[in-house]
Amino acid sequence: MGKRDKKDEPAAPAAPFHNPFAALAAKREELPVGPSAPAAPPVRKPEPKGPARAVVRMERKGRGGKEVTVVEHLELPAPQREVWLKALKNSLGCGGVVEGDDLVLQGDQRERLPSLLEARGVRKVTVG
Repeated sequence: MGKRDKKDEPAAPAAPFHNPFAALAAKREELPVGPSAPAAPPVRKPEPKGPARAVVRMERKGRGGKEVTVVEHLELPAPQREVWLKALKNSLGCGGVVEGDDLVLQGDQRERLPSLLEARGVRKVTVG
């Protein structure tokens, strides 16, 4: 027996395409017009409310020569300071601690910190 080419075989008749929704397309014009949706006002994201100001400075004194970045004048309540410190430590990838009213972050973070503080709602960031 030899190989048979597909060209030699008769083409199978194409099955008719059956679309159950084809008849509904003609009835689209018969549908009643629904109520128009009221135009919703654009949703504005509320401004994050945060402290009015923050002072960011680098310090080495009394820390064995290690550099730390101190964030002062945030005037946050004690539980909020812990929340802010954790968020900043995660964003910067460094360690840190709350000392009194100040947030102390390890390393020199003066360049990266102002944008993070502004994103958290601080209106004026002073770098010293």
